[in-house]
Amino acid sequence: MNTATFHALADPQRFQMVELLRQEPLTVGEIAARLNMRQPQTSKHLRVLSDAGVIDVQASANRRICHLRPEAFRELDEWLANFRQIWEERFDNLDGYLQQLQKQKPDALSLESGDEA
Repeated sequence: MNTATFHALADPQRFQMVELLRQEPLTVGEIAARLNMRQPQTSKHLRVLSDAGVIDVQASANRRICHLRPEAFRELDEWLANFRQIWEERFDNLDGYLQQLQKQKPDALSLESGDEA
């Protein structure tokens, strides 16, 4: 797993840029306008995202169009899959434990309801 991806996504402004690009490809100017940022600041953040492999930037005349690179997110998803498996196992164990408690609950209720009389 490329730690540069985490570094790039850790910044709130870069994360917002990724969220915008998730919907559609945008120019640098459009991203800057939507996030109320200056274009040089936007370009610096986009450079970090590009260097991390999160986005691609294509030149079209005098515009630079940014779009997400699915490969970066596939890598992230594959890395997270290991943790997903661990948590699913833990949730399955918890579900089994809760089912055991529910089976024991009717026995406890019958003792409390007056079977002692």
